[in-house]
Amino acid sequence: MTPRTLIEGAIDILRSADPAGKIALSHEVARAWMSGALPVGEPMAPPDRPARPERPQLLPPREMLRRRKGGTEGGRIALLHAVAHIELNAVDLAWDLIARFAAPGPGFYDDWVRVADEEATHHGLLAARLAEYGAAYGDLPAHDGLWETAQATAHDLLARLAVVPMVMEARGLDVTLPMIESLSRAGDHASADVLRVVYRDEIGHVEIGRRWFEDVCRQRDLVPVTAWHDLARRHYRALLKRPFNDAARLAAGFDAAFYEPLAEQPATA
Repeated sequence: MTPRTLIEGAIDILRSADPAGKIALSHEVARAWMSGALPVGEPMAPPDRPARPERPQLLPPREMLRRRKGGTEGGRIALLHAVAHIELNAVDLAWDLIARFAAPGPGFYDDWVRVADEEATHHGLLAARLAEYGAAYGDLPAHDGLWETAQATAHDLLARLAVVPMVMEARGLDVTLPMIESLSRAGDHASADVLRVVYRDEIGHVEIGRRWFEDVCRQRDLVPVTAWHDLARRHYRALLKRPFNDAARLAAGFDAAFYEPLAEQPATA
């Protein structure tokens, strides 16, 4: 049954443990919102953590094995599984943002429902590609770093926008093109095509996050670059990794003046 309000729908999705059910409900709520059939609804407290299936096993990031090269079938499955896990977390992150924070301006819910809907599409495409390999989401361990970041920024919309789209998703722009190239070299053009969809949409997601970050900064009389440096240092606590995909970041309106001062030192010859 379609939820009665957008907020109710967001919380129902966060409480859904079954990945396929979470994806289906995400598309249903997004369609209802985009058609004008749902009001925003009254504020409701989202869960501290989204419901999760029994599998995959969640490990600290430092315990994850790095076996995601595209040259072997096992490596391609590991790569697709890792991205599927990121995209499922991204679904929950978008709905949590909708449920947790009041809209700072018109169009806010439209933007983040779009993000949630596209992240759900990404997970569905990746799950389908894993199935074509005879694998499934949950077959391999995954890390819980993304939701740890969400919990650390649950108190403030500006902090959430600073870290999730502008650090984590921007990092996705940096690493996805090499993944696509690796898969293409291995002849796995179907998987490469899925990641091209992810890459295209993620540029838009970084743009949405960056734009709302700057809007909220203006409302709080903050300088966006300065505020982002402060929040990224406080909640990410690591130097940003090179190399950057400057072209994709610029397409999202994310200028190097933001991220270069927080980057690791360039490698010397």
